[in-house]
Amino acid sequence: MSYQDKIDKSALPKHIAIIMDGNGRWAKQQGKERSYGHQYGVKSVRKITEAAAKIGIDYLTLYTFSTENWNRPEQEVEALMSLLAYALEKETDTLKQNNVRLRIIGDLSQMPVSVKEALEKSMVITSVCTGLTLILALSYSSRWEIVHAVRQIAAAVQNGEFSVEAIDTKKFETYLNTKDFPDPDLLIRTGGEIRISNFLLWQSAYSELYFTDEYWPDFREESLYKAIYEYQRRERRFGKISEQL
Repeated sequence: MSYQDKIDKSALPKHIAIIMDGNGRWAKQQGKERSYGHQYGVKSVRKITEAAAKIGIDYLTLYTFSTENWNRPEQEVEALMSLLAYALEKETDTLKQNNVRLRIIGDLSQMPVSVKEALEKSMVITSVCTGLTLILALSYSSRWEIVHAVRQIAAAVQNGEFSVEAIDTKKFETYLNTKDFPDPDLLIRTGGEIRISNFLLWQSAYSELYFTDEYWPDFREESLYKAIYEYQRRERRFGKISEQL
């Protein structure tokens, strides 16, 4: 029996977030350049997006490029940006056919014009879709996001829009990039590392964490279903005790 058959469709996570790690190491195992791994990683993005949409996941966030990734070798960054623009151009029609809406979080000010134009075009084309919302975290980090939110809140207080006493968790969340999305129920990291690398730190406060040794290019549909199955076997208490649930 496959993990897909074991999943309880009535208890799916509403939002899954994934740290897609291991492209470079996977490529090295194949005796190839790191860019080869990134190219194959795009195939996993397509397969996982389609699988999530098929079983009824509402939101899927993919950690695509962090603010720290700008520190990688220039040649690799340029290759990643070119691949991103190409993938958006190629996959947008498929997203629309699968009723998937594209959204972006992160600081896009550093992104090349070609990438920003491709992102905008894809978001416009898929804006009519009503199924899965695919969120790409680009030039994103939680520390950047939180500092950005604090600056906006400080400016609003200074302008007299509301008082310091009015700031609570709900108010703060309205200034985050993710204000339009629910917090992730399940956060997956591929590649064997056991950390969350500055990704959705605020939002993942009560997320279930799932780590796998599989490199991202090897992470496909059954891998996702296994993660969901393991998620469903856990008890989410949110500070309560079992008897209260």
